[in-house]
Amino acid sequence: MKTREVMKEMYESTWLFCLKRVITLPFVLLGVSIMTFLFIRFVPVEPAEVILRLSGVTPTAEAIQALRSELGTDQPLSIQYFIWLKGVLHFDFGTSFVSKLPVAQEIVEKLPATFELALAAFVCIICISIPLGIVSALYKNSIFDKIVGLLSIISVSVPTFWLGFFLLYLFSLKLGIFPTNGKGTILHMILPAVSLALPAIGLFVQAIRTSVIEELQKYYVQYAYLRGLKKSVILSRHVFKNAAIPLTTMLGMTLGNLLGGAVIVEQVFSWPGLGRYLIESIINRDYPVVQCYVLIIAIIYVFANLCTDILHRILDPQLMMVRGRE
Repeated sequence: MKTREVMKEMYESTWLFCLKRVITLPFVLLGVSIMTFLFIRFVPVEPAEVILRLSGVTPTAEAIQALRSELGTDQPLSIQYFIWLKGVLHFDFGTSFVSKLPVAQEIVEKLPATFELALAAFVCIICISIPLGIVSALYKNSIFDKIVGLLSIISVSVPTFWLGFFLLYLFSLKLGIFPTNGKGTILHMILPAVSLALPAIGLFVQAIRTSVIEELQKYYVQYAYLRGLKKSVILSRHVFKNAAIPLTTMLGMTLGNLLGGAVIVEQVFSWPGLGRYLIESIINRDYPVVQCYVLIIAIIYVFANLCTDILHRILDPQLMMVRGRE
């Protein structure tokens, strides 16, 4: 009877926690939208002047003022913000200064390529870091553990752009195994995905190793051995399961980090995604595109953080009980 009451309390506290997070989500998104709007408005360059120069028109004072009136940038910031927010709520992020096309249309066209690259890098992180981290923990202080630790430090320390150029030079130019740039077959994706994933792999390997070692030192593992349970059963049903709980936070935020970090990798490998589009927009001072990109990445981070917190809460019964009385 007590077990049922405890389980009921755990689930009620979890649903209450999820409800609180969902209720606060609109306020968080409102703050994100305000910061995104101000981020562009504080840039010391007049958008009207940029549009005129890109159109080949001499930016005289009269022409700038006329275009400012047309764009609405001569109005107070508060009015500009509400006009912009109204457009965002209708998926209208403005028009690109360069292509003269709706920003939302171009973002939708390039977003799948970035998601594809981030997902491939995410799969690389999971498939490589989990086995290495577990084996390093099981064979703590062995030669294998020391080699993996050294490689993890190197992978985290090497800049992403340098790593991308190195892989491109070695495997594309010298060995001719992979294509040099662009997007087409799965071979085009391997080098960009590896370049994007390697720094995160080093972090995950060490995090998994630490988590597994901590679980192996807990009393319930020793008690399981005393009960005569097999080592494989203890590891698979208890140690690995409990060790994975603290990693949910890292896993949830990694996808957002991969999307943000794809900017450099896409530029190095000429990958036709959002990152390369952002670099081109910054060079051309295409502010509506930059503003839309920042807003999208920020929203992805917010939702990734929300899903991670909820998943962490569901997977960790102790956390459910402790916070349920807050």
